[in-house]
Amino acid sequence: MSRVANLESLKEAIVRDGIAAVPGAFSVAWADALREDFESAFELAQRYPGGTTDRGPQRWYFAVHPAQMRAFGDVITHPAVTELCDSLLGPDYAFVELGFDVPLPGAVEQPWHRDFPAPPQAADGRLTSLAFNITTVDVRPEMGPLEIAPGTHWDLGDGFRDGMFPGPEAVGRYHRLAVRKYPRRGDLSARSGLTIHRGTANTSDQRRAVLILGAAGPDADTSAHTLHLTREQYQMLPVPARRHLRCTMVERLPRIQQRHGIQGLSTLS
Repeated sequence: MSRVANLESLKEAIVRDGIAAVPGAFSVAWADALREDFESAFELAQRYPGGTTDRGPQRWYFAVHPAQMRAFGDVITHPAVTELCDSLLGPDYAFVELGFDVPLPGAVEQPWHRDFPAPPQAADGRLTSLAFNITTVDVRPEMGPLEIAPGTHWDLGDGFRDGMFPGPEAVGRYHRLAVRKYPRRGDLSARSGLTIHRGTANTSDQRRAVLILGAAGPDADTSAHTLHLTREQYQMLPVPARRHLRCTMVERLPRIQQRHGIQGLSTLS
């Protein structure tokens, strides 16, 4: 029996809309600790070239090691995460990416886009990956909330620039569908990276950092993604979760050189 009472409705929302919310998945205190971990990781990433990758003016993304998050095990074992992955991606799913997206004060509105080109399986109505988002702040309208166009994860993207950016003739539809999301600390959401979305302008004086955990099914191309763990860190994680980690064992954690750039966002003027 599912440990998530509304699992079926969450699955239906992801298949229909490309996104589903799990309010109160974690406590506010847990989210505040995540915020502290973000601040430490962001400070470190800014110290060296290639530590962050820009997603437009005053907007950054950077991958982190699981060891930089005290509660990494809490996220990858949360019933909503594990059961959605198992149900939608299959029992051989793997966690392949961990990072933070952070629009700083002054971040501008992004163009509509998806995170990667649609794989062949999308034409058959199959999902090959999921992104789980956890906010570190209570999002207000002036903080540049995520804007998403529900149902657009099934758009094949013919004619999209780089397979990711719809042309000017298509954006009117996304404007009409657009919904802005205002999660609070402790909330979790799951979405398809194919759902057309954009970050909006952050006119506040606060960073709106969000954790992103990427999960992939066995038929997804994740050759560019791997997590790094020492053997000691790996063995501290719950045993059932270990089989779902696509990771490299290292003696010492390397300095991360960011590779997950999106050309159409980093070249915004």
